[in-house]
Amino acid sequence: MKILKSILQFYINSSIHVALSCFALVQMTNFMFNIPEDKPIANFAFFGTIVGYNFVKYDSFARTHKVKMRTSLKLIILFSVLSFLAVGFYFFQLQRITQIVSVGVLSLTLLYTLPFFPNRKNARNWAGIKIYIVSLCWVGVTLVLPILDAGIAITSDFYLKSIQRFILVFVLILIFEIIDLANDDPHLKTVPQQIGVRRTKNLGYVLLMIFCFLELFNSDFNTNNFNSSIQFLSLKLIFAIVIVIALFLAFANEKRSKYYTSFWVESVPIVWWLFICITVQ
Repeated sequence: MKILKSILQFYINSSIHVALSCFALVQMTNFMFNIPEDKPIANFAFFGTIVGYNFVKYDSFARTHKVKMRTSLKLIILFSVLSFLAVGFYFFQLQRITQIVSVGVLSLTLLYTLPFFPNRKNARNWAGIKIYIVSLCWVGVTLVLPILDAGIAITSDFYLKSIQRFILVFVLILIFEIIDLANDDPHLKTVPQQIGVRRTKNLGYVLLMIFCFLELFNSDFNTNNFNSSIQFLSLKLIFAIVIVIALFLAFANEKRSKYYTSFWVESVPIVWWLFICITVQ
């Protein structure tokens, strides 16, 4: 049991789980836009998420050496280095435009982590901005990059899905912010800190309703494809996922275990993708 717990902790702390969520959303984008399986971009997103998240979480340890690193942290750093090499490998398999945009996303991640300006904190500590930067990064990696790499034409569906993806990630982060309310620095001005838990949950519910409403503008509604069983089943899965997220949001509070968000909430995109694989594809 102790070994299993250690494996689970490494799985979560090394950001493998959140990387799988990112990988799943890339696959969802491929499904939504009928993109053939594109392993380089999906693997680039997976390993890039591991590197990005671990860099954000552990860069202070690596740079300052003020805290003696445990064996588990050394393993995470080693795993991150190997993931970085994998990122470089898959980066050179991407289209040139995808490479350029991915560098832009990386710059946004670095801005979130490192203090670029003298006597200024990093963007992570800029009041109220964290949730928007993270959401934009997820939209960029999980939707914009796959579309660009596949050479898909930019249509109204692209903008629609971008807004939906932003809302999805934004609401999931709201759950994190509610759980972390007791530990977050008051100067961060997270959404729950500014408007309270109850209003944060209400905001999440409204955004989820907008998410569902926007699905009605999908171009498939204007074609015969919407009448197909696949499209109808896909639509039902979207509503089911929204209900699950709403329940996670409803039961979120400061007393919840860290696994509530770091495992269960982050599992939502993975479960969504698995259901698509099982029932649709």
